[in-house]
Parts: sequence; C-alpha cells; structure tokens
Amino acid sequence: MGRIVGIDLGTSTSEIACIIDGAPVVIPNTIGRLITPSVVHIGDDGETLVGEPAAEYLFTRPDCTFMEVKRMTGGGKTVNVRGKEYSPEDLQSILIRYLCGCAAEYLGEPVERAVITVPAYFTDVQRRLTARAGELAGLTVERIINEPTAAAMDYGLSNLSESRNILVFDFGGGTLDVTVLELFSGVIDVKASCGNNKLGGKDFDEIIMGKLADVSGDDRALMRIKKAAEDCKIALSSVEEYNISLPFLSTGAYGKPVSVEKTVTRNEFDEWVRDKVESARAPILTALSDSGLSASDLDMVLLVGGSTRIPCIRRFVADELSTVPQSHVDPDLTVVRGAAIQAGIIEGVFTDGYELILTDVCPYTLGIAVVDNDFYDKRQIFDPIIQRNTTIPVDVKKIYGTHHDNQTEADIEVYQGDSINLEYDEYLGKIRLSGIPAARRGKETVEVTLSYDMNGILQVTCKSVSSGKQVNAEIKTAGIQPLPTVDLAKWESAEGAKRFRPAIRRAEKIIAADEDDTGDIDKLTRSIKEALIRGDMQKAEEQRDILIEIMEALRQ
Repeated sequence: MGRIVGIDLGTSTSEIACIIDGAPVVIPNTIGRLITPSVVHIGDDGETLVGEPAAEYLFTRPDCTFMEVKRMTGGGKTVNVRGKEYSPEDLQSILIRYLCGCAAEYLGEPVERAVITVPAYFTDVQRRLTARAGELAGLTVERIINEPTAAAMDYGLSNLSESRNILVFDFGGGTLDVTVLELFSGVIDVKASCGNNKLGGKDFDEIIMGKLADVSGDDRALMRIKKAAEDCKIALSSVEEYNISLPFLSTGAYGKPVSVEKTVTRNEFDEWVRDKVESARAPILTALSDSGLSASDLDMVLLVGGSTRIPCIRRFVADELSTVPQSHVDPDLTVVRGAAIQAGIIEGVFTDGYELILTDVCPYTLGIAVVDNDFYDKRQIFDPIIQRNTTIPVDVKKIYGTHHDNQTEADIEVYQGDSINLEYDEYLGKIRLSGIPAARRGKETVEVTLSYDMNGILQVTCKSVSSGKQVNAEIKTAGIQPLPTVDLAKWESAEGAKRFRPAIRRAEKIIAADEDDTGDIDKLTRSIKEALIRGDMQKAEEQRDILIEIMEALRQ
C-alpha cells in the first residue's frame, strides 16, 4: 500500500519525515533544507511556490503570498486571489503537496498516505480541516496526532526502558500545548493536555512590531516590519541587544519618508512579552491538576517548539516547575520525527525490540444542549458526556427523556467546553432525530452516543430507544453555522442600558489594557450587551453582578 510519511504542519515552518531502516529520517526540501517555511505564493498564472521561494514575494506581492495560515484554520475566513477564493485548507494543501513531492523524489516512490500533527488543543473543527487539507493534497490521512504526543514518541523511541512522568511544554510559532504523560516500558500514557491555540512566538513578533511603527494599510511596509521583528526576537535569544534598521519604510504625512532605527535590548524584550509568557501558567496548572500530578511528581520537563529557545520562556518554565527543563530532542524536528514514528507503527515496520504503545486523551469536554427543567424559563444548558482528558478512543452513551408531549423529533446540538452556560462553550453542530413515537413528556427516551476516535474526530449517534430509529453523523465543518448573534454595537441604544454603562465601561478598560486573563470579563461583557439588545433584563442583571464580582477580585 506504499509508505506512510509523517508531516508536521506548523504555523511558521513545516517538515516531512518517514521511517528508513528502523529510524525516523527528516526529508530535505527541493533546496536541500530540512525545514520549510510555511509560506505559499500564488502566481499570476495560478502556479504556486512554497517555502523560501514563496517567502521572497512577501515584500513585493503580499496580496497573493500567505504565511501563518495555520492560525486561520477553523476561523471560517477565506482569501481572494484574482477573483478565486482560497480557504486555509486550500492553502495548506498546496504546502502538503509540495512536501509530499519532495518526499516522493527522495524515496523514489509516490507518497499517498500520511500522519499529520496538530496542536493538542486543536478543536474538532480544526482537526477536520487539517485532515481535509491532506485529502485535498491527494493523501489518505491515516492519523491525526497531537504535536506534544509526537514529540514524546520521538523521545520514547530512544528511551524505551525508562519509567518517568514527563511534562511536554510545546511552544511553537502559533500555539502553546502543555501535556503531562507517563513513559513506562515502551508505553506513552498521556494523562492530560491543556493549551492555548492563540499564543505563540508570532504574538511576540507582533509586540515588537507595535513598538516600531504604525504602517497599517501599507502591506509591503508591514511585511518588512514583521520580518525585522522576527529577526530581532530570534537574535535576542543569543545576544543582549539587536539593532533594527528600516530605512525608507513607508511614506508619512506630506510625502515624508518614514524610517525606523531602534536598538532593542533583551531586558526590554522580556518586559514587553512578560504578560504573554506568564499567561502560560494557567495551562501548566490545569494540565497538572487534570493529570493528578504535582510539579514535584515530574521527572522531566521536555521543551518542544522553536519559541522555547527564548531565554525568558525557559526561565519561566524552570521557575514555575522548580526544575531545569530539558532539550533532549530537537525542538524544530522532534514533532515530525514523532509523526514518522506513528506512521511506522501503523505500517508495522518496527521490530519487537522497538515496540512503542501510545494512549492519548480528548483534551476537551464534549456534550450536548439540554433543557434545564429546574430553571424558571426552561433555559438550555450544557450537559457533558465525554469529560476532558478521557483516554481515547472512547464511546459514551447517555439517555434523555422527551421534553414535551407528543414530541416526535429532536435536534441534538453538540458543544465542547467546560461551562454549564452554552454561551461560553463552542458550538460544533447538530443532527436531527425523527421517528420518536408520540407520547407524554418524558415517557419516550433518546440514547445519545458520542464517539471520539484516535484522530480526535467526533461521531454522534442518536437513537429512539423504543422504536430503534437511529441517525448518526460526523460533526462536519461544512454547513456548521454559529449560534445566532446580534450587533453588539447597538447595546447603548437599548432600553435600560444606562444603568449598565459603568460596569461595561470599566470592563472594556480592563480588556483594552490586557493586563490580566480577561477571557471571562470579555464574555460576560458581550453577554450583557446581547441581553440588553434582546430585552432580557433579568439575564443582563445576573451577568452584570457576576462581572462586578470578577472585576472586584482583580483589584485584590
């Protein structure tokens, strides 16, 4: 059936590898490099370039040259190049096709099957879109594997006899993952994963960019600043200061040229990114808590991802976990090596002496919307079915009664999250079950089964218990619509909005300052505005009271 390759589809760079003679080998690209920038250029004739040749167009043709596409995955946005729409998975498929072409030339045979890595905290939607990108590139995607788990497999293959608790701190260009696992006798048992899909080294680049110049609207100048910021960040990992020189960057008022000349010290940089670095504390604590381990139980902290080369990040991890983090694996190549190892396991290429067994987890709580009969307005709430960090693959069933008399069909709405309040959870999609026998409320029952596989992809099955009528579906990204929203800008004109204004203004200042973890404050503020627009004063008051409590706690 042909060889299976491993692909690390990264925010900043991507790589491809396979097992050769029992060991993972990273395959060079067309210019002989193991690491390929995740940049795609679409030419006037529709021809595409990938990697370094594509990156040369970032400054001259930013309108049809794309980088950091991974961060767009699942956002529902597309880009337009000369009248043709490209989704993030379309662009990623171009990158995958290029990597597979390099591998086919290196191996002397077609490449048609792959294992592709994703951040552990990627959502179900993002995983599906990643698999879709592989399919668009002509591949059979055999497995979607979590990046920190892949790194652990790379380490584990060389340390099969060890028995230790390991925390993998995977900080890449676009995402952060914290995974706690146990390695024993060739078994990698993942205990818990947590992370942030919107925190990575690119955020540090943007902070530096903000200190240099405002060139919004000038794409070419923006790309020059972006490249200078990235070079500065990388340089400050090995030197104490770095000079940024950007002559004739843009044109300012009255046609006057704008230039940038600035020396950035490592201490300045550390101070600029302090809040971002410290925001990694919450995923660390959550992963440890969910694993049932404490920092003192860890035998090793393994650093993965290019951003872990930044000194202030290494210091933060060391201080937070009271141990010196280790770099026993190549932070840039370990993930693709692990993907190749997983591909080799599927192929069965390893001898008995290299047996490696993997258990992984579902990083999210998954469930459905149900009616809360104890609440005065019979509101819908989130009912968890699969708890986060449950070992996968897993199937969990729950029985629900009908909500009203003579109910013959039910819409099963699926969410992921950890809040009973559906507003704070992510809507994944829904399926409809028809053919429920008409009866008094609660007399008929529906069995809902959520199945989460090794690729981190969700299957939902609903069955009428008495009739046996069943419907099942994968929760696909195509056709999924977000929950109905309103124009929040209109909240001030809503009736009764005046008495909510002080709390909302105070919350907006906290959010703008971005000095703390403001996720709950932002969500509550939005919830209050929406309730005001919808005329739900009871809910607006409830949410305002919670918001005030949180803001008061921040003062202490």
